[in-house]
Amino acid sequence: MTSGPGLVGAVEAADFRALMSGFPTGVGIVTTFGVAGQVHGMTCSSICSVSVDPPTLLICLRDGSPTLAAMLSSETFAVNLLHEDGKPAAELFASGDPDRFDQLTWRTGISGPHLIDAAHAIADCRLVRHERIGSHIVLFGEVVNVSEPAGSSRPLLYGRRRYATWPLSS
Repeated sequence: MTSGPGLVGAVEAADFRALMSGFPTGVGIVTTFGVAGQVHGMTCSSICSVSVDPPTLLICLRDGSPTLAAMLSSETFAVNLLHEDGKPAAELFASGDPDRFDQLTWRTGISGPHLIDAAHAIADCRLVRHERIGSHIVLFGEVVNVSEPAGSSRPLLYGRRRYATWPLSS
C-alpha cells in the first residue's frame, strides 16, 4: 500500500468560500424562542439530514449568534424550509434587522416560530447534541413534528451567491 503526500495546513478562507458557493443548497430560516419568550431567527443554508431513525437534522450556526444562544437555552428550534417565494424572507433574516419578525406572518410552533407564508415545510426539533467546529457550532435536532403550510412546494435554492428555484418537472 502506498500513501499520498502529507496534508499540510488548510486552504485559504476565500478559496473555501468559492468552493462551497458552487454547491447549491436549499435555504431555511431557523427559529426559536428565548427563555423570556422573545423570538429569534436567522437564515441558514447549512442544513442536512443525519438519520431517519431517529429523525435528525443538522444545522450549523456562527458562534456568538443571538439565535444560537437562544437555541442552546431553550433546547428547541424550528427549521423553516423556504419555497420559491421565500427569497425576501431569506434576505430579511440574513440582514440582522431587529424587527424582522414584525415584517412577515408567523405563528407559534412547538419549538419556534413557523414562517407560514415563506416555508414549504417546517420541522420542529429538540436539541440533542451540539459541538464546536472552528467558528461555528454544529447542532443536532431530533425532529418531533413536521408541517407543510399551504403554498408553493418548489424549494428555494442558493448557490454561486444567488437564489434560484427548483425547476418544475417535465
